[in-house]
Amino acid sequence: MYSHVTLGCSDLEQAATFYDAVLDELGFERRPVTPDGGPASACWVLPGKSLPRFYVYIPFDGKPASVGNGSMVAFAASSPAAVDAAYNAALAAGAKDEGEPGERRHYGTGYYGAYFRDPDGNKVHVVYRGDVE
Repeated sequence: MYSHVTLGCSDLEQAATFYDAVLDELGFERRPVTPDGGPASACWVLPGKSLPRFYVYIPFDGKPASVGNGSMVAFAASSPAAVDAAYNAALAAGAKDEGEPGERRHYGTGYYGAYFRDPDGNKVHVVYRGDVE
């Protein structure tokens, strides 16, 4: 299990608004971030959990945020309908489509997902894993 995932952003308010819309559809809630001397950030967790966490940050080194080639964050959804809702919320909030919702049988029976890029260009995948239930 991982502790947290962090993506860089160039506009924290825009990124937080974007991920509020997307992650709300997946049942996440934003939690307060206690200033620790690091860069400004926003954080989300599942209700009643402290980990794992998802953060968006202004880069610590002060340089512009950039995306990694081959990097992607994937969020688990509770159903194909939740994948659809998160994908639609992402597009409405300014995401760029990278793969409409649908079955991806080459990944497994019951695998249903969608892909998009957030306003900073980070690749995001939302997936329902019916193949592992």
